[in-house]
Amino acid sequence: MTKTYAAVAAAAVVGLLGGTALYIFLQTDGDAFAQCRGGQIGGGDIGGPFTLVDDTGATVTDADVLAKPALIYFGYTFCPDVCPIDVARNAEAVDILEEQGFDVTPVFISVDPERDTPEVLAEFTDYLHPNMVGLTGSADQVRVASQAYKTFYRKQDGGDPEFYLVDHSTFTYLTLPGVGFVDFFRREDTAVQMAERVACFVSNAPTSQASR
Repeated sequence: MTKTYAAVAAAAVVGLLGGTALYIFLQTDGDAFAQCRGGQIGGGDIGGPFTLVDDTGATVTDADVLAKPALIYFGYTFCPDVCPIDVARNAEAVDILEEQGFDVTPVFISVDPERDTPEVLAEFTDYLHPNMVGLTGSADQVRVASQAYKTFYRKQDGGDPEFYLVDHSTFTYLTLPGVGFVDFFRREDTAVQMAERVACFVSNAPTSQASR
């Protein structure tokens, strides 16, 4: 069978990102998740190993954190509006999924390790969802994780050195254990829409990962 390939460019931006785009390539033939994508194309060389520090101060790897289906978001706790809205939406999607019998981990990876200590992250994640995992680390550790998921972040120049802003991409990534990255969500996706698609992915995984 001839293999067909599709490519999509999608941009999620904050501040000055402008034309920053994410290009994702997917082999569409034989895609077990084709019915879950809802017109959006996901897949490709996204995701990979990382070592970070969680909100308890423990050093963890991607294998530790992504042992269950996970929704991953890269942001920072000092973000004035975008991050709290996006992460709260992700938390709502996780709650909807839990009601349907699906166990999904919400993950927040800080792109501002200078200010986002484990203690700061713990307060932020505990407020948003009891099961949310907050991750930080050294600048190099965060950079490796960001590069693995093809995200962008940049500390804004000038202004108050304590109250600076960070430009960053705003995709949420869905990963499945044993599969890896399967799709991403944009800011305009609602919690209900996210839950519907995540449930589809989990139900159609090689071995169903639903908790029911």
